Amino acid sequence: MKLTPLLAATAATAALIAAPLTLAAEDYPNKPVEFIVPWGPGGGSDLLMRIVGQHLEKELGQAVPIINMPGASGTVGLREASRRDNDGYTITQIHEGLMIAHHSGVTEQNWDDFEPISMMTSINSVIAVNADTGWETLDDMLEDVTARPGEYRMGVTLGGIPHLWAVQFEQATDTEFGYVGYEGTGERLRALAGGHITIAIEDYSSASSLVENGDLKILAVATEERIEELPETPTLKELGYDLEFLVTRGIVAPKGTPDEILEILENALAKVAASEDYRDQIINVGGTVRYMNRDDYVAYLNDMDQFIETNAHLLD
Repeated sequence: MKLTPLLAATAATAALIAAPLTLAAEDYPNKPVEFIVPWGPGGGSDLLMRIVGQHLEKELGQAVPIINMPGASGTVGLREASRRDNDGYTITQIHEGLMIAHHSGVTEQNWDDFEPISMMTSINSVIAVNADTGWETLDDMLEDVTARPGEYRMGVTLGGIPHLWAVQFEQATDTEFGYVGYEGTGERLRALAGGHITIAIEDYSSASSLVENGDLKILAVATEERIEELPETPTLKELGYDLEFLVTRGIVAPKGTPDEILEILENALAKVAASEDYRDQIINVGGTVRYMNRDDYVAYLNDMDQFIETNAHLLD
């Protein structure tokens, strides 16, 4: 079929637009890929993402400099990342806190303002109680809490991920706790060890020293499977509660980053996640390798976003 002048011009224009993207993908990456970590140095996100960045450099053959941009529950750095060119030379990291911040009105941004690439890590969360309670099992605790609704105090970060976990736990176990708000994990754990609160849902790496010295007891782990450090401690799922408390950390790019470039990054991150050295390093800093490819990660984020939106009123 012979093209009319208008169709020919349209086809030529489309080809010219597509060509730079194709060439860019074939040549990608040819310079450093900046990795904005929207939290401060030395924290969990920083430690874990520096390991991801180091291994990603090997796979891409280019430097992946870490740029810490903390502030406003991670939203400062994410706002900057969203404004960068969508050419594959900026990536950043999100977790469930972004969705909570969005639905609580802290930020207009949400996960779908970015292009998800891969989930890379999660933490091992546990149900920790003050050892002086005398509780030996989760059933012991639930029996007392059910009998005295609202009297036992749970430490949370009000409006944050631990608050969401507490809501999920109450719904699944038909219990009611009195919430006490703390800024961070360290404050909560000190309060729990001192008996100022009774229970908290924490990552085991942060709580382990207080467990080892006898201040805290772990009644269950909130992971898919039992964890290596606590082989005798059952999971919530084993005990009949379909719960898994996760802080997952995944890599995203600015909206509109070409699929060809996202695929290159996804394949590189898949190789990182399969590396035994990477896994050992993540475990050494208290994390767990939890890889999801792009499609699965999008599905996870969508499901979690819907849950948070439905329950956001409970975090007020």
